[in-house]
Amino acid sequence: MRLGPYEILAPIGAGGMGEVYRARDTRLGRDVALKILRESFARDSDRLRRFEQEARSVAALNHPNILAIHDIGEQSGTQYLVSELLEGQSLRQELAGGPLALRRVSEYGSEIARGLAAAHEKNIIHRDLKPENIFVTRDGRVKILDFGLAKLATAADSSPDGATLETAPAATSPGVVLGTVGYMSPEQVRGEPADHRSDIFALGAILYEMVTGKRAFRKDTSWETMTAILNEDPPELSGGKPLPPSLERLVRRCLEKKPLQRFQSARDLAFGLEGVSGSTTAASATTAAAPKSQNKWLLPSIAVAVSLILGAVAGWLYSRNSANSSMPVFHAQTFERGLIYAARFSPDGHTIYYSANWNGTPVQLYSKDPGSPESRPLNLANSTLFAVSNSDLALSLGCNDRYIGDCEGTLALAPVSGGAPHEIAEHVLAADWTADFSQMAAIRSVQGKYQVEFPLGKPIYESTHPLASLRISPDSRSLAMIEYFTSAGDGGWLVVIAADGKELLKMKRAANSAEGVAWSPDGNEVWLAATFDHGWSESIFGFRLDGTQRTVLRLPGMLRLHDVSRDGRILLTRENWRGESQFRGQSDPKERNLSWLDYGIVTDLSLDGSMIALADWGEASGTSSLGYARKTDGSPAIKLGKWFAPVLSPDKKHVLALDGSAVGVTHLVVLPLGPGEPHFLADMPQIFPAGWTGDSNQVLFYGDDGHGFRIYVCTTSDCRPRPVTPHIVLNPNRLEAHLLSPSEKLIFARDLNGNGQLYPVAGGEPQPVRGWDPQDIWVGWSLDGNSVYVYHDDKITAPIYRIDLGTGKRQLVNTITVTDPAGVTGILNMRLTPDGKSYAYSYARELSDLYLVENVH
Repeated sequence: MRLGPYEILAPIGAGGMGEVYRARDTRLGRDVALKILRESFARDSDRLRRFEQEARSVAALNHPNILAIHDIGEQSGTQYLVSELLEGQSLRQELAGGPLALRRVSEYGSEIARGLAAAHEKNIIHRDLKPENIFVTRDGRVKILDFGLAKLATAADSSPDGATLETAPAATSPGVVLGTVGYMSPEQVRGEPADHRSDIFALGAILYEMVTGKRAFRKDTSWETMTAILNEDPPELSGGKPLPPSLERLVRRCLEKKPLQRFQSARDLAFGLEGVSGSTTAASATTAAAPKSQNKWLLPSIAVAVSLILGAVAGWLYSRNSANSSMPVFHAQTFERGLIYAARFSPDGHTIYYSANWNGTPVQLYSKDPGSPESRPLNLANSTLFAVSNSDLALSLGCNDRYIGDCEGTLALAPVSGGAPHEIAEHVLAADWTADFSQMAAIRSVQGKYQVEFPLGKPIYESTHPLASLRISPDSRSLAMIEYFTSAGDGGWLVVIAADGKELLKMKRAANSAEGVAWSPDGNEVWLAATFDHGWSESIFGFRLDGTQRTVLRLPGMLRLHDVSRDGRILLTRENWRGESQFRGQSDPKERNLSWLDYGIVTDLSLDGSMIALADWGEASGTSSLGYARKTDGSPAIKLGKWFAPVLSPDKKHVLALDGSAVGVTHLVVLPLGPGEPHFLADMPQIFPAGWTGDSNQVLFYGDDGHGFRIYVCTTSDCRPRPVTPHIVLNPNRLEAHLLSPSEKLIFARDLNGNGQLYPVAGGEPQPVRGWDPQDIWVGWSLDGNSVYVYHDDKITAPIYRIDLGTGKRQLVNTITVTDPAGVTGILNMRLTPDGKSYAYSYARELSDLYLVENVH
């Protein structure tokens, strides 16, 4: 592929505004880095302006510590930016190994400060300085990256506390928080204008982390972290080890809460850091020379010898006790924030391969040594791992999310030694190799059904329920997998089949949450991560083919099972999953957090914007789902009971909901928000609430008649379901509401090809939604019924468009952005009032930590 004179060679990674590739400049014969602006951003004039501003800002700088910009261009609507190509690693990757030597702290810090000084002198502020945006080249030079949030500072007056007062319109309105939690200055946390001293605060936080190996401000939640930035000082810098006093004073001054009390220029800070470098070197030299001048070598040598002997004895006792102990031993393997999709041992057990979406970047593959904290990216972006052989990685290209951490994509093989992937099969959800790597098995999605192929291309098992986590037994005679109820959740059964497809085992009792399968080292058991009485999987159970069951391991909180090595070590992840909800009303200056419990998701917003409905199906709700109604003024939520996907009636007196008291129950009911009893309406194999008519006397719902979903309508007093659409496409992970037009003559649904259609309620031919895009997700109708609202889920951003039904013209009306992208896997259930002035939405945040576990039997 070529863009202008640049020939794209390979993907490098991705940032918040675009994807980055290695490319060849055919004019000058050099390799460069080429950033392509995301298509959804290119349609957004505001983001396009920010992209061009980034190019102009950085290109105006010519400094050895700032990434050099070579070119900017556009071809067939694709915007791109060309920069120098760097070889090395980010400061974040270097910090994975722990604190840095003081000499490197002072050298890196002074180089960063000099780069910032050059930018500040041209009125350019970074505003998102963090270890991920600092690159250390192979020759040890520091480069500052990604001025994507940089702002051209305007001439300004100073307020009493020294903060900048803008005198010209800024790229970002006051009150909007930009930056990364943990490195933002107090003024950024408060949503106030940021000047060059905000960059100095961020550099202070980075210096603190380089010295201690820990973040200066890191709490359990983003809100607590921001509160700490505003009100708390970080722990002592020394942590018990000797440090030059000047370094401690310098870092503390950078981290002052008030801008006026910090360094007032990055150049002064650079000078101070260079002085620390000199004192550090001198101190090291003095320490090294002292033993020679005193000539006291005997006592230290004896102490070292005794220490070695005691250490050896202690190590022997520890290993002896560990071998005889029944207690598992846990070794943390990852230290970033994000979701781990899959993890596998190499066949020899010496390497771990995994896929993850660290810190808001697209999911990609990594490798690591179990004994080392660092992970190495394999430059296979937007891909997740299936299995590992002696020579190849089996992976999913494309990674279209089916459920949290489960992808459907194109099965491909990539050499372990490096190289381009070779595509094998499409629509694959899982794959595994036999023990001798001679054959593969796979789960594929085929025309709405799920089939197991073994060997690849030969169907041996089929189900209408989603299948996942396919694993072949060590003797290659059996295959184990999970069969889920629906693609909207993780409840289901363990299934084991023979190589010819014959069913050998299916759990009689379904698990409320099933999260990963592997065979025991001897092949006599299938190990399943699951729970029967909690919200999320918290145990590993061992199942024999005769149906006997035992508990292998139990932990507090959620776990996922990824792999078991031949010597019995386990790869598992500890998970922290949350649903977070935001609301912004017509008069609100910014969004308000209306999150509830651990996985409460917005399911509806009242027409006047005064109330939301939520459903929680996390650990707080246990084996059921809990429904809530909550006023958008922030008052506590009203518990409705064990109901799923509640939808508010227009008069806000009732909700339409699904019985959530047990897995697999499909009763549709109307619940009063005041006194009264639930009123049963209908029951189908699968059924979901969809909405109400304007008089609150009729309801709409999605129902499965055994051949697929249709939309039905019935009265609340005497429900006799009447289909108003033919068979349609429905994604249970994104239940859409507000389908009925204001005139109540048309109803929105997707046809079997996924195209947006408007179906006449009275019957007749549908009319397509003009201007419909395959990525569109329905939001609702405009007040006059002449337009509709849709949005795109770009994981951490969501542009909202208004489509004119007469012309098909699209207008961008808003863009939602999650300020802390780590672990965010999607923006869910956008709801907008018909006047377009209030909105509510949720996003899913899933965080994982990978552990290697030993001594599990």
